[in-house]
Amino acid sequence: MRAARMTTVGDNDVTGATVWLTGLPSAGKTTLAYELAGLLRPAGHRVEVLDGDEIREFLSAGLGFSREDRDTNVQRIGFVAELLASHGVLVLVPVIAPYAESREAVRKRHQKEGTAYLEVYVATPVEVCSERDVKGLYAKQAAGEIAGLTGVDDPYEEPESPDLRIEAHEQSVAESAAALLGLLRERGLA
Repeated sequence: MRAARMTTVGDNDVTGATVWLTGLPSAGKTTLAYELAGLLRPAGHRVEVLDGDEIREFLSAGLGFSREDRDTNVQRIGFVAELLASHGVLVLVPVIAPYAESREAVRKRHQKEGTAYLEVYVATPVEVCSERDVKGLYAKQAAGEIAGLTGVDDPYEEPESPDLRIEAHEQSVAESAAALLGLLRERGLA
């Protein structure tokens, strides 16, 4: 186990952490992550957003959407997040991670290494996500152009006891980010 590392930023000692934002496609995970990053950086925090789409393009290129490939993708992201967090970075991870077992493995990796980990469930209902359809995935699935859409024709296992549940469809992005910032402050991470 690595010793937890503290980084000094200005006059503050900062311990890194991973904040895993899980939820359906178009739930608002990435929007929330960037909103929160915009609040944390001006306060002197080192912040990285590990966006699931960007990771798939660069770190997990070639993986498909089978359960095994999704698990591999989540474990790769979890490894990178823990590594960054262990060096004093607040790592925001807006990634679907549909399987509870995969998310739990990431949490355990963090626990083993002594690195803070928070799971945030962006609990936007599939009907709202389908209306938002940021990437057109729900329309493609409905037209039969794609299969295996998480929450529609592929499973999404909701977190049973997340550190925070955000009803992003019932509040503004700013309110959601404020709630998450409050949790970080409560845990001594911001």
